[in-house]
Amino acid sequence: MEKDKKALPKKDTKLKAEKSVKSVAVDVPAKDVVMPAKIKAGLKVPSVSFYGTGKRKTSIAKVWLFPGSGVIEINGQTAEAYLPTEIEVKQIRKPLDVVGVFGKFDVKISVLGGGLMGQAGAVQHGISRALLLVDPENRKALKEEGFLTRDPRVKERKKYGRKRARKGFQFRKR
Repeated sequence: MEKDKKALPKKDTKLKAEKSVKSVAVDVPAKDVVMPAKIKAGLKVPSVSFYGTGKRKTSIAKVWLFPGSGVIEINGQTAEAYLPTEIEVKQIRKPLDVVGVFGKFDVKISVLGGGLMGQAGAVQHGISRALLLVDPENRKALKEEGFLTRDPRVKERKKYGRKRARKGFQFRKR
């Protein structure tokens, strides 16, 4: 081991490292590195669009409607691929069916938080709010079905001195 250390002088290794760093910094312009990060972070939505935010439990859905052929895209995937069962997909399509515009609008959705059922409820709420911006006359039909009402039910917090939110520990008298 001592011979290996003596064979390579320390100055040469430093010079090689500096040269490699300089060549990499010069070859890659700063503009090219920043642009892909911006493209990945943004969601491409056409200029003619209608936006609605939906919430259920801890899920938040950002929904954009724009004229198209009826494609529903959730977090970059189709609704059928993102949601596990047909029940959730039908739940998402209900507001579009009630108003009668299914197949006339493309839907892009960004959803985060909660589970899949909560996310489906948030998406349904967001689509309903966006349909109000499309045509204010849709309000009556959506209100009758209950799509505009935000479901306020959330899990209750655990309290101290108890097992869960309300359940206490088992009481033993003797």
